[in-house]
Amino acid sequence: MNRKTGKREQRKRLKSMSFKRSGCPVACTLDVIGDKWTLLIIRDLFFGKTRYKEFQESAEKIPTNILADRLQHLEKTGLVTRTPYQERPLRYEYHLTETGRSLRPVLKAIVSWAERELPGTSKPASE
Repeated sequence: MNRKTGKREQRKRLKSMSFKRSGCPVACTLDVIGDKWTLLIIRDLFFGKTRYKEFQESAEKIPTNILADRLQHLEKTGLVTRTPYQERPLRYEYHLTETGRSLRPVLKAIVSWAERELPGTSKPASE
């Protein structure tokens, strides 16, 4: 699959999802990445974490049931792909898609804002 076809399919997948609140871009974005944990998982993916156990080791200590749900949601929305790295037991690695990687400036903007406006925050360590 070439790059344009992959991007087109990811957009089609996102459009086919039902965003119930409204057509507002902010509301629709929040439906995809607006819960308490999803951006932290995306942050960890940018830092090079790819395996379930690595996500569990993050400082925020995401509960395992929520981690599994959010990874599945990210895959369904086309922000993450998963590939098996072990067969017995079956285990997966997770990687950002091109669409997922396009969130980098959004995360950088959030970090910049927090450093400026929220006392006691600092850039996240690459763990």
